[in-house]
Amino acid sequence: MSSITHRSLQPSPDLYTKLIGVYARDRELQSARLLHAHLITNGLARLTHFASKLIDLYAACGQGGHARNVFDEIPQTNVRRWLALIGAYARFGFYQQAMDVFCDMQRVGSRPNRIVIPSVLKACGHLSDVKTGEKLHAAVLRHSFEFDAFISSALIDMYSKNGRVEKARLVFDRMVEKDLVALNTVVLGFCQHGLAEEAMDLVEKMKLRGMKPNLITWNTLVAGFSQKGDEAMASSLFNLMRKDGIEPDVVSWTSVISGFVKNFQNNKAFHTFKQMLEHRICPTSATISSLLRACAAVTNLRSGKEIHAYALVIGVEADIYVRSALVDMYAKCGFIYEAKTLFRQMSERNTVTWNSMIFGYANHGYCTEAFDLFNKMKLEENKKLDYLTFVAVLTACCHAGMIELGKRLFYLMQEEHGIMPRLEHYACMVNLLGRAGQLTEAYDMIKSMPMEPDLFVWGALLGASRNYGNIELAEVAAKHLSELEPESAGNTLLLSSLYADAGNWVNVARLKKMMKKKKLRKLPGCSWTEAA
Repeated sequence: MSSITHRSLQPSPDLYTKLIGVYARDRELQSARLLHAHLITNGLARLTHFASKLIDLYAACGQGGHARNVFDEIPQTNVRRWLALIGAYARFGFYQQAMDVFCDMQRVGSRPNRIVIPSVLKACGHLSDVKTGEKLHAAVLRHSFEFDAFISSALIDMYSKNGRVEKARLVFDRMVEKDLVALNTVVLGFCQHGLAEEAMDLVEKMKLRGMKPNLITWNTLVAGFSQKGDEAMASSLFNLMRKDGIEPDVVSWTSVISGFVKNFQNNKAFHTFKQMLEHRICPTSATISSLLRACAAVTNLRSGKEIHAYALVIGVEADIYVRSALVDMYAKCGFIYEAKTLFRQMSERNTVTWNSMIFGYANHGYCTEAFDLFNKMKLEENKKLDYLTFVAVLTACCHAGMIELGKRLFYLMQEEHGIMPRLEHYACMVNLLGRAGQLTEAYDMIKSMPMEPDLFVWGALLGASRNYGNIELAEVAAKHLSELEPESAGNTLLLSSLYADAGNWVNVARLKKMMKKKKLRKLPGCSWTEAA
């Protein structure tokens, strides 16, 4: 449409509406701006119908600010403008903005209605704002909106995303007219929280009441059991689907493959892939991405290259998720040049792509490149930084011994990006400080942690204490590790070695006697890799 000027268009409202829909679908921002200018010129842009469509268009193109500008031009007396902006923000991922506009709406005295409530509940689910969600639930009950199936499904989704699956089930049970959309939402919530059996029980009960599960229901169940590693049940579900007149599709097969990969059963994942091809099911980018993760997990470069070639044949190699998985696979296999080449060829990158490349550089000693790429990511795509981005760059700091930079990044992550430290970040910081001999500061950081330290945190302190001969802190770390890993001899042997270096043979003998009594033995070292 870019070759046709909007001035030459006949003033047809239907045509304008159709064009807005096309531009939104194709994310044609430049064409959208031209059409908007044309609508301003002929005075149609201020009409609620077109303004609402333009808000949706800009939100679809990722331009939340432009959507807000259109909203601000609509007369304030028009209540529908609130619904248009909140709905568009919620639909296209501007969840915090949707909540902010909803607060503005309440501030001027507009009450939530059955049209806006589902959009706000969606935002609550994605922002983990269960408190606001519960307040909206109270408003739903107060205004008798619970009979609206759309609102009930939104409540179920909100509670499920916040881990309140019992409340989600309660909303479903209280629905007067239960539909398949609501059922699938509950089933998804159960499966995402490891409760596939409860999801299956609910489906069986609803079948007895005459509700027939659809392909989405079955695929959700297959994914739920596959992620739990219940191979037998996932296979049984295929048979149940067929008995119910539904043939497993590519999503069904990919869910099983993904489950095998998650549970490190890579041979079974590839065997299932072969079966899928035998059933003449064409893989999607999701299937290929899962198989590439399997290759990356065991550094199986040969199979990774084969999957790469197959991705080229079926035309999904350029997909952003496949490319990201390829970057990750090549980086983990140590082929940094190949990973870097693919990364640079990508016109669009997501957070996983950036993180995989930074991790690849950091783990293979290219720390300067890791820092440069982190800075580039921060400059070009600041919003895409997540907790793993900082784990990656802190890992680079550990390998390069960049203590002050690591401290700055740890602070920057919290203050500028609002990312609260996780166990992985603390493990990196303890490792970084420990390698530099700053053991007291490392231990102080552990004591200040808002969560219980894990094996990696205490292990980092024990390793550093061993390197610098600090018996006192080594004993503290070893004690905690023995509680977390009561059957492991490795940490006890490390402490014993430290005692031996210090000439403390009494404690060496004591530890050996304790290991013999508990029948602890050191497992032989091994690497999990597959020869190309």
